[in-house]
Amino acid sequence: MRTTGFLSGLAAVASLLPSTFAQAPSVWTHPGTGIVFNTWSAYPAQTQGGFTLGLALPSNALTTDATEFIGYMECSSVKNGANSGWCGVSLKGPMTNSLLITAWPNAGEVYTALQFATGYAAPANYEGNAKITQIASTVNSTHFTLVFRCQNCLQWNHEGVTGGVSTSAGGGQFGWVQAFPSPGNPTCPSQITVNQHDNGMGQWGGAFDSSIANPSYSAWAAKATKTVTGSCAGPTTTGVISTPVPTGVSFDYIVVGGGAGGIPVADKLSEAGKSVLMIEKGFASTGEHGGTLKPEWLKNTALTRFDVPGLCNQIWVDSTGIACSDTDQMAGCLLGGGTAINAGLWYKPYTKDWDYLFPSGWKANDIAGATSRALARIPGTSTPSQDGKRYLQQGFEVLASGLKAGGWKEVDALKDNDQKNRTYARTPYMYIGGQRGGPLATYLVSAKKRSNFKLWLNTAVKRVIREGGHVTGVEVEAFRDGGYSGIIPVTKTTGRVILSAGTFGSAKILMRSGIGPKDQLEVVKASADGPTMISNSSWINLPVGYNLDDHLNTDTVIQHNNVTFYDFYEAWSNPNTTDKNLYLNGRKGILAQAAPNIGPIFWEEIQGADGIVRQLQWTARVEGSFETPNGYAMTMSQYLGRGATSRGRMTLSPTLNTVVSDVPYLKDANDKAAVVQGLANLQKALSNVKGLTWAYPSPGQSAADYVDKQPVTYQSRRSNHWMGTAKMGTDDGRNGGSSVVDTNTRVWGTDNLYVVDASIFPGVPTTNPTSYIVIAAEHAAAKILAQPANAAVSRWGQCGGLTYNGSQLCAAPYTCQKQNDYYWQCL
Repeated sequence: MRTTGFLSGLAAVASLLPSTFAQAPSVWTHPGTGIVFNTWSAYPAQTQGGFTLGLALPSNALTTDATEFIGYMECSSVKNGANSGWCGVSLKGPMTNSLLITAWPNAGEVYTALQFATGYAAPANYEGNAKITQIASTVNSTHFTLVFRCQNCLQWNHEGVTGGVSTSAGGGQFGWVQAFPSPGNPTCPSQITVNQHDNGMGQWGGAFDSSIANPSYSAWAAKATKTVTGSCAGPTTTGVISTPVPTGVSFDYIVVGGGAGGIPVADKLSEAGKSVLMIEKGFASTGEHGGTLKPEWLKNTALTRFDVPGLCNQIWVDSTGIACSDTDQMAGCLLGGGTAINAGLWYKPYTKDWDYLFPSGWKANDIAGATSRALARIPGTSTPSQDGKRYLQQGFEVLASGLKAGGWKEVDALKDNDQKNRTYARTPYMYIGGQRGGPLATYLVSAKKRSNFKLWLNTAVKRVIREGGHVTGVEVEAFRDGGYSGIIPVTKTTGRVILSAGTFGSAKILMRSGIGPKDQLEVVKASADGPTMISNSSWINLPVGYNLDDHLNTDTVIQHNNVTFYDFYEAWSNPNTTDKNLYLNGRKGILAQAAPNIGPIFWEEIQGADGIVRQLQWTARVEGSFETPNGYAMTMSQYLGRGATSRGRMTLSPTLNTVVSDVPYLKDANDKAAVVQGLANLQKALSNVKGLTWAYPSPGQSAADYVDKQPVTYQSRRSNHWMGTAKMGTDDGRNGGSSVVDTNTRVWGTDNLYVVDASIFPGVPTTNPTSYIVIAAEHAAAKILAQPANAAVSRWGQCGGLTYNGSQLCAAPYTCQKQNDYYWQCL
């Protein structure tokens, strides 16, 4: 089934409203059945017509985790009348890795579907043994309601991905979404299509009242006797149409992934005269490169949705075909990767980040040349509107006035890069000429002018093909129509492969190629990949997936009557005429700025009891969060960056989707202390702003209490700045070290496989990381090009071993054969 509206809605909630707070329930008795529910409702500003979710649990559910519940859903049809609209519930809050329930009316009946999403793409029909039977339903001109029993719904297993709700914990986290249009194929629950969620979405932490567990539960459950199955005409599915890999073609370099790392490195390699193939899983994004996705008002222009800064937030409400479907995090599977869909924030890096995080050869002085080259091509701007004006800066002025009075200093983020303690700045962007800019508008443009550079779109890399530690090519499969399928070789002996598929994508390719921790390689072996996976005698045991890092996000909300909200979401379908014309006719106005009106950005450093200085960045934006509506609200997101010691892990599901199985947040008490102190310092700094009120934390609530009550989950605390799964270092991971790649970005245990993207970062830097990744790619390209060409090893020579770092290719007709763990020989 296709329910991307449900997915995008909960994605927005999970990522833009990243914390929930326990909401006390109302206790309500359903008049028709006598069932007593705990209910939680969305407030009117969130959704027209309202939305209510109710739960009743077995009598012992507050002491023993239940597997089922009786549910109540009251959903709105207020706009289009009877038998219209749809609504959905996530039983875990966000959309991914949670059982999803969708309901909609048709011809007087209420239909339901159980679904499951392992990534930000259309969910599959749930493959577990959950079951919905109905107790009562109503359909009228304004609402539809459903009382139902949901068996085996509180513990789930979808193709090996497990989870559940612990009712004995005394509460849960729930997500909801509503839409005005009716689904397509409404009488066939397994084939419904829904593409819009235009009537709100939200999450809440629902505290349970003792009445939720009722002695009458079994009697109530016995009332569930009705099943609405509908009728289906039969699915019509078509496979992806692939293009065979051309024969007789090879490349000096194959770069996997066209994002912040892949585009610059491919450009620099082709500039050096090497034949380069860049393989991108997704489709063209910006108009300059052949992209076509756009709203109606951009028709007959060369622009797409990705070109216009003010449309960047659309990804959170319409990610159809854009978000990667094989990860439980939001990631862009399109040309440009994250640089095509993010807010475009762009900084001259803080030199302390390189010096603290990276090994020798990657310190600030080492990387100065790469920094200059990158910033010469993408200088950045804090005035993206081409008339030089900044629009709707009231929010900035409110916060800046308090920071200044509190002793903080205003700086230029593009010049004063090493002033990151009690400073604030206008928002710096990578935009060029009022459009997205970044690597797409610079490095990719120059690369495409060269005949020795080729770009394949809509093509996924399954694995690298290797003989021992020497890669001979990559295996590809069509991701969309027109993508390539087959094996494409690198130049014999001297060819190289560079993985730039992102923190999750590169790690996954390594694992599918037999490179990673043994437990994860066993997952691959047990999957559909198993029959064609490289032999376990050639597995390379490296800590791929470990060292996962992200900026820990803690959201806060203030309100002030001077703040002016701009509805960037409305600008997608119905932009203000003046604003639209300003942008189309001169790349001017509010639409040349990133949604949702970001700024100020401000920084502070906190020294912990352990002596480590931890970096905080605050990013403010003009919109509400939690239950504070848009209008006069600003959300201030605190990012905990450099200096934090907490790390997590990425693993693979049985279907080879990437999963954040261990979050990298607040495992060190000093990390938490920095978060608390930073919030307390901000409360103090803004206390002098007349008319400013705090919503979260609530007035009088201490920073420590507020942080204590925030859930520590990726759904609640991620910034989506994931890094570190193929860590760079000098401590060889084959021999108990923590690194996956060396300081030339080459994968330990191989002679021609490299990784150049966010995954090699030892930890997150101070700011949003795009500029750091581009600069790292510049530096890595120079290092890779400086490596001597690989040469085949003659007979009797060493070609492998746990401490060996030379060529692993034997001259014909010899092969590299293991003698022991430390010595492989050409025989």
